[in-house]
Amino acid sequence: MERFLCIHGHFYQPPRENPWLEAVELQDSAYPYHDWNERINAECYARNTAARILNDRGWIRKIFNNYSRISFNFGPTLLDWLESSDPEVYQAIIEADRASQQFFSGHGSAMAQAYNHMIMPLANRRDKYTQIYWGIEDFKYRFGREPEGMWLPETAVDLETLDIMAEQGIRFTVLTPYQAGRVRVIGGNWQEVGPEGIDPTMPYLLRLPESGRQISIFFYNGPISQAVAFEGLLSNGESFAHRLLGGFSPHTDRPQLVHIATDGETYGHHHRHGEMALAYALEYIESNRLARITNYGEFLALHPPTHEVEIKEQTAWSCAHGVDRWQDDCGCHSGTRPGWVQTWRAPLRRALNWLRDTMTPHYEKHAGRLFKDPWAARNDYISVVLDRSPENVEQFLASHAKKGALNAEEQVTALKLLEMQRHAMLMFTSCGWFFDDISGIETIQVLQYARRVIQLAGDLFDTPLEPLFLEMLARAKSNDPQYRDGAYIYNHKITPAMVDLPKVGGHYGICSIFENYDKHTRIFCYDIEKLDNRTLKAGTTKLSVGKVRVTSMVTRESAILCYGAIYFAYHNVSCSVQVFNSEQQYRDLVQKITDAFNRADFPEVILLLNRYFKNGSLFTLKQLFRDRQRKILSKIMQTTLTELENQYQQIYLRHATLMRFLKDLGIPLPQAMLCATELNLNAQLRSSFTRSEPDIEHINALFNEAKTLDIKLDDTSLGYVIRITLEKMAESLHADPSNLNLLGNLDTMTGLARTLPIEVDLWKVQNIYYRLLHEVYPYLRRKAEQGDEETWAWVGRFAALGEKLKIQRDN
Repeated sequence: MERFLCIHGHFYQPPRENPWLEAVELQDSAYPYHDWNERINAECYARNTAARILNDRGWIRKIFNNYSRISFNFGPTLLDWLESSDPEVYQAIIEADRASQQFFSGHGSAMAQAYNHMIMPLANRRDKYTQIYWGIEDFKYRFGREPEGMWLPETAVDLETLDIMAEQGIRFTVLTPYQAGRVRVIGGNWQEVGPEGIDPTMPYLLRLPESGRQISIFFYNGPISQAVAFEGLLSNGESFAHRLLGGFSPHTDRPQLVHIATDGETYGHHHRHGEMALAYALEYIESNRLARITNYGEFLALHPPTHEVEIKEQTAWSCAHGVDRWQDDCGCHSGTRPGWVQTWRAPLRRALNWLRDTMTPHYEKHAGRLFKDPWAARNDYISVVLDRSPENVEQFLASHAKKGALNAEEQVTALKLLEMQRHAMLMFTSCGWFFDDISGIETIQVLQYARRVIQLAGDLFDTPLEPLFLEMLARAKSNDPQYRDGAYIYNHKITPAMVDLPKVGGHYGICSIFENYDKHTRIFCYDIEKLDNRTLKAGTTKLSVGKVRVTSMVTRESAILCYGAIYFAYHNVSCSVQVFNSEQQYRDLVQKITDAFNRADFPEVILLLNRYFKNGSLFTLKQLFRDRQRKILSKIMQTTLTELENQYQQIYLRHATLMRFLKDLGIPLPQAMLCATELNLNAQLRSSFTRSEPDIEHINALFNEAKTLDIKLDDTSLGYVIRITLEKMAESLHADPSNLNLLGNLDTMTGLARTLPIEVDLWKVQNIYYRLLHEVYPYLRRKAEQGDEETWAWVGRFAALGEKLKIQRDN
């Protein structure tokens, strides 16, 4: 009996990009990381590119790229984020697919995914086609090959979707064992599948009745997948391996495939060190020849289906009621809010369906004037989403233009029409309905996409969409009284977040007070060309007046905007933005406001700003984009914070002896002393670790003082700062590996980190050491053995660092 094993990970995150900025903004809840994508990447996606396999001492014996031995799919929107935010991890995922082709008879382990995690059975046929087409084209762009399989979001399935997948060349997909309806040996009699589900150890052929096409279905092992995701099976790699092997039946001689499927985030994010259990289980099974590790493409080629299946349509893996979780109050929810209902789901679905369907004829009418085929242009627009370089956009527009080259205004219209369509699909991302209330961040995200659709439609069409849309949203009642309903959330959460060119200009104007911009500056997906700028300063008061050309790099919409920004002190800063009628109007403003400012006639400055920008937009720090807002506030507060830290340090220094005396007597420190000392020691430690050459002796003294006085340290912040410091040192060593001084500094700092009462994540430092161990160490070891004393010193120090990092070195 041939035994095959396949583990599938569905790696996906709800999109978090601001629809107007095409970027993920700062999320405080992910601290100390910038946002949740970054945090989950650190805990899961990155970890699986370099999973640890330990020896009997608990030291690292091997570092292993899990993706090269499992089957996996990544959501295209997540891969897009990884490509720009962590190119090293992104490239490791791409390389793993290439490596898997070597292991699995030319079949890569990566599967495609329908583009933006839309529930496919609830989509119209046109959106289904585009979602599958975009998913395939995104996959080809990234992995450089045609996909064999495609993952369906939430495994939500219907025959029409499968037919479109087969039409576009997809050979297989993966479903739960409970989504099978009837089964038979090909050519035999049909049998109903019982409540225990279908036999998951073989692939099945599905004939698609409408077209005569066919597609293969793999139904994963439900109980083992459930145990991995929810029953703690990943706490031990060997136990995990044996549970997988228990999926084989001893009562058949035919080849069997035991395969499981879970969210990929199970391995590291949901279950800490889950990636290590996965790596160990794979190696244990492979090295002991207990089963052959495979992927779906290879197994299908080796063992084509002998049985045929019919599926249960309108079903999914995370709803017991078909696909109602994404359209109705079916009873499925997270379980964290007892008593809450999800009656809001149905009106939200109706509102978004109405918006899509009402916008569609307008799209067809206007796009029909510009494109040979509006819907073919939408399908092909994925090529622009993947590459927004001017040359590629020009090529796309030229290939789809109806009558010759489009002029600049027509290009803007064309791109706005296609962006409207893109966001009209993004607004159906499944996460918007999955959780407990319409006020959740996932639902706010899909409403932002809807607001972007309405904004673009307002630019393009005469028909107002917002009033009726709000009427429909008002029927979606929130469980939280403060949020009332969908219309209230739209007006108070969504509309204020909207961005237009003047808002980008206002952001630029305020920032120009605090930093000097080059001729061209990129602010997220906007290009800012500085046409003129005058910055004046008198004490703490600053004035910035200028003129810029703001251009969207997505739609090519552009405007020349004048701005006037004034800063008095602290958070008192504002900026007015307006399109001026003439160059002379701008010159008059500059002359008059410069004269008034130089006279320190600040009331006159305010009057001039009000007069010249009376028809413009006013922005303050509140309207600034979140990341830059935080940086500017940090600059504004820096003097104050430094002053406060110095005061706390003086309090600590004056009373340190007394505090030690009190501790010797066993007397608790007064709260005022405790707070001052806690703030001072944490601040000093953060500062010490960010210096170019940290003073080890001073750092040790600070930690000893904290221990003596029983001071609570900010473990999260300090652990993060120490990690970043060590990683920079390790990267410097990797760039100059034979540098004994760099090696010594890293060894000393790592030794310190190991002694601290703080958990410091050494994952990246260990990765770099492991690379050097295999790429550089053998050469330098041989050189040392030939009598080079300095290299012997390097070898000894490198060995000492390996001890601290707990990495096994084979003799």
